[in-house]
Amino acid sequence: MARGSSGIVAGLTAAAVAAVCFLAYQASANAPDSVAAPTAKSSGASTAGPTEKPEAPKEPLAVPVDSDTGARVVYALNDRRVWVVDAKEKSLRTFTVMPSSVSPLPGVYRVTSRSGSIKGSDGVPIEHVVRFADVDDVAVGFSAAQDDSLESPDPSIKTGGVRMKRADGNALWTFATVGVKVVVVP
Repeated sequence: MARGSSGIVAGLTAAAVAAVCFLAYQASANAPDSVAAPTAKSSGASTAGPTEKPEAPKEPLAVPVDSDTGARVVYALNDRRVWVVDAKEKSLRTFTVMPSSVSPLPGVYRVTSRSGSIKGSDGVPIEHVVRFADVDDVAVGFSAAQDDSLESPDPSIKTGGVRMKRADGNALWTFATVGVKVVVVP
C-alpha cells in the first residue's frame, strides 16, 4: 500500500502545482495595468495621476533673485558659485569657485583693488586678483591659481582668496574693474 499511496500523493501534488500555475497566469493576464507591471518608483514615492503635467524644472544656474540689480558680480556662498551679470540683467558667465577660509557676510560690496599676479596668502602663485571686502583684517577677493588648481583652503590659516579656474578668472578680471558692484548672497 505504501507504493500506491506515494503515487497518489505525487499525482495530487502535480495536479496542485499545475492548478496554481494556471491560476497565477490568469491573475497576471487579467490584472489592471497599475499592478501588472513593476515600476521604477520606490515604494515611498508619491504616485502621480496620468493627467498631471510635470513641474517645469527650475533653472539651477539662474542668477539668484535677491542679488540686487544692474551690472554686478554675484557670489553665492552656499552654492560656491559666481555670476557675472551685465546692466541688462543678463548673466554673461557663471562658474563654481572654491571659497576661502574667511568669507564676507552677505551684502553689497565694491571692487576696491586688483593685482595682476602675486603670491597668495597661502603661498600659491595667483593671478587676476579682484579684492572687494575686508573681514577681520583679511582681504577677501577672487583669484585664480596659476597652476589652475582649486585646492580647499587650510582651515587653520586665515585666507581670503576665493579661487576659480584661470579661464573664469580671466573673464572676471575683464569685467570687475575697481568700483564694480559685488553682491554676496547666502
